[in-house]
Amino acid sequence: MTDASRLKSTVYVGGLDNSVTGPTLHAAFIPFGEIVDVSLPKPEAPSSTDPHRGFGYVEFEVPGDAKEAIDNMDQSELYGRVIKVAAAKPQKESTEGLGSKTAVWQQEGWLAKYAVSEEDRLATGGGMNEEDVRPEDPMQGLEGLDVAGPKPE
Repeated sequence: MTDASRLKSTVYVGGLDNSVTGPTLHAAFIPFGEIVDVSLPKPEAPSSTDPHRGFGYVEFEVPGDAKEAIDNMDQSELYGRVIKVAAAKPQKESTEGLGSKTAVWQQEGWLAKYAVSEEDRLATGGGMNEEDVRPEDPMQGLEGLDVAGPKPE
């Protein structure tokens, strides 16, 4: 199974109570179709006593089963807590986006997406001229407001 089809058949389940286990999640979602895998990510802190991070993933064999599970289980109750069920999103690499160790403009795709060539800037009229260099004075028009207190009569 390719990564894209695996992603389409995987659902995110959030808002889980600490007493929810892998078999519990499996039992809750089995009515919607054959389940390939259930995972409950563990806390990253080694000193944590929590069994999981409050969310998990359920991977179905058929993407249609995942859609059915989302439609029926989103905003339902499991162990006294309302759970959020949605399509799983691809995991970001640690070098991308917020939380990465590199500046956003140094990341591979950022410049390709957001950079504007000098030629394009000139073509759209965004070239530098005298008015662009000198910013507008933010104090313009406030000449009479430099006296504090009530206006003299």
